[in-house]
Amino acid sequence: MRFHRLKVLRRLPHPGRGFTQGLILAGGAVWESTGLYGQSSLRRYRPGAGQWEACAPLPPELFAEGICLAGETIWQLTWRERTALRWHPGTLALLETIPYNREGWGICNTGDHILTSDGSGELVRRDPRTLAPLEVIRVRCEGERVGGLNDLEWSGGRIWANIITRPYLAGIDPGSGEVTDIVDARLAGEHHGGDPQAVLNGIAAMPRPGGAGDAEEPTEFLLTGKGWRFLHHVRLIGGRHRRQPARLLVPAD
Repeated sequence: MRFHRLKVLRRLPHPGRGFTQGLILAGGAVWESTGLYGQSSLRRYRPGAGQWEACAPLPPELFAEGICLAGETIWQLTWRERTALRWHPGTLALLETIPYNREGWGICNTGDHILTSDGSGELVRRDPRTLAPLEVIRVRCEGERVGGLNDLEWSGGRIWANIITRPYLAGIDPGSGEVTDIVDARLAGEHHGGDPQAVLNGIAAMPRPGGAGDAEEPTEFLLTGKGWRFLHHVRLIGGRHRRQPARLLVPAD
């Protein structure tokens, strides 16, 4: 088990301060999925910009959730509507709407497959072209089930998940489902008094200098949350060992 804490490198504007449900960083652009019925959207903007450059609203009956980039497609999940949307990343044109077999929460692309979460302790490996389910991965930390898996990112050969209502990230082995890393993300947190929904919920891996691939250790991420003021550019640094690490990942009631 590896333990990490954060060094905050910079804070960038969070355009529109959306109800963040998913975050992608690729090719110098950020794509963000924002939720809530009647307010859900897919947005694109440049890091550091104060306003988005493109925004595609969803129908009011859909509550947007996680997003991932898969080739020339952005997949976007919805919460309870059992529907997934396929978008063109450049034009934000809606290409297809397909049925989906679970609640939608987080989603990421491992290169060979898509992985999704539904707020439980299970991840589902899926076909990247159709999102058809292929395998269920049950996530554990030192033998204890880890629930509340929310937004997902893939970097350094591991799945990175935020745990709903908890200020920690879990790094997960995609083969065994075992938690291998725990990140104390409190330094990137924001205080929004009186708003219990303003929680961490957006992880995007920063590109490595020189184009290093997934074999390299992941070191830097953009982190944000629902209605947060900033995107926090952070670097992982060594943290102290914690006894009973599974307790850090138990979602609050």
